Amino acid sequence: MQKDTIIQTFSEGTALSELLRLFELEYVKPDHYIGQSLDLGFRNLFGGHILGQALVAAGNTCVERNAHSLHAYFIRGGDPLAPIHYSVDRIRDGNSFSVRRVTASQGNKAILILSSSFQTTEAGFEHQIKMPVVPPPESLPSVVSSARPVPELIPSETPGKVTRDLAIELRPVDPVDPYQPEKTTPTQYVWFRAAGQVPDNHALQKCLLAYASDFGLLGTSLRPHGATYYQSDMVTASLDHAMWFYRDFQIDDWLLYACESPSTGHARGLNHGNIFSRDGKLVACVAQEGLIRRVQSS
Repeated sequence: MQKDTIIQTFSEGTALSELLRLFELEYVKPDHYIGQSLDLGFRNLFGGHILGQALVAAGNTCVERNAHSLHAYFIRGGDPLAPIHYSVDRIRDGNSFSVRRVTASQGNKAILILSSSFQTTEAGFEHQIKMPVVPPPESLPSVVSSARPVPELIPSETPGKVTRDLAIELRPVDPVDPYQPEKTTPTQYVWFRAAGQVPDNHALQKCLLAYASDFGLLGTSLRPHGATYYQSDMVTASLDHAMWFYRDFQIDDWLLYACESPSTGHARGLNHGNIFSRDGKLVACVAQEGLIRRVQSS
């Protein structure tokens, strides 16, 4: 795999270019960086935003190796209007692997702890599961284009969640009504890609994939219960997040997110995701547990 630094300069004018600029972390001192936030209309800072920036911070201290996994805990909700401080601990640099631990904080309080591992390029055994057979993305509407024709159905407190231009274009294969969902199977399939061209930089591509992997995964565990996180009586949040990267990809080309939820219980839902390139290569695997709490109206 190509070894890249992550910090670059991008043009202005789109949601994607705005996100790419946010991945240009400000250098403070060795192993310390500042990242800016972005309000997407959610109650708290979008979890994928912190994941992506934390992986940028880790990668900036390990540019000669390739990220192959991350494991993160979301400790408290982030403020979408406040900057984030990232401190990197260089846990180990071995012959083949390097490990970094990143603490993301706001106001001297940790909001995320992420451990990531980096590996030198190495050949080995190869196998993978097959990509599910689903309709192609060209035959499906995007999330935003589906919502804009019916703005009267969107509650006034959540329009940004549905109609805001996103840096990642999402085209669900089997969408549910966000506000009046029916019960269905604990699976979902979503085509996604960056909403524009992205530099051919493997380190940056993985950070963007970490960002995108948090879109909608938690909702998989709600589908068999006829619920979504858009409903006013639902409190949801990512509790942890893990990813494993296996093959190179282009995030500005279509990727399929095949998600399933093995179990829910105790107000928590477990979700698994496999991410495939359009030609069927398994490029990454994801696991996440989320809070799914239905509150009683007073």
